[in-house]
Amino acid sequence: MAAPTTRIGLLGGSFNPPHEAHRSISLTALRRLGLDRVWWLVSPANPLKDNSGLPSVEARVEAARETARHPRIDVTGFAGRSVYTIDLLIELKRRFPGVQFVWLMGADNLAQFHRWRAWETIFALQPIAVFDRPGYRLKALASKAAQRFAAYRIDETAAAGLAGLTPPAWTLLAHPLSGLSSTALRAEGQERE
Repeated sequence: MAAPTTRIGLLGGSFNPPHEAHRSISLTALRRLGLDRVWWLVSPANPLKDNSGLPSVEARVEAARETARHPRIDVTGFAGRSVYTIDLLIELKRRFPGVQFVWLMGADNLAQFHRWRAWETIFALQPIAVFDRPGYRLKALASKAAQRFAAYRIDETAAAGLAGLTPPAWTLLAHPLSGLSSTALRAEGQERE
């Protein structure tokens, strides 16, 4: 599934529903970070959100595969073993020694990253690429996590080397912004019902 020295971006989330912004971030990550692959890790739930009415992992994996439509984007329910990113990263590093992983997330997540379980350990374990989101760039840069790890931020012009850096290491990448969000798409779907 992954040879040593492979560079893999990890995009975790509930993917409820998956959408073109997930795909766009992944394609940007492949290009700008020099990644070999991106894995979409469909989580069983989000411990920071209301998960009532959440479709099954299998249904979300299938929908994510339909959205991904790219030979270098792999969709898996592997994240289904735990709802916590830290547990997932530890397991992936154990199972795939030598693979250079980069955690991929939106600026909206960095803005509240300090609420994640073991967030400082995640920074120390894994290089992180943060993708700009409409209305979140300044909030993300002012966040507790960004301030705590400010000395380890690399300029986006050096992002191609991020996967090979010893953590903590992170960057904030500008890319074509999209207003798409799973939350908004769910709300829109409920209005139509």
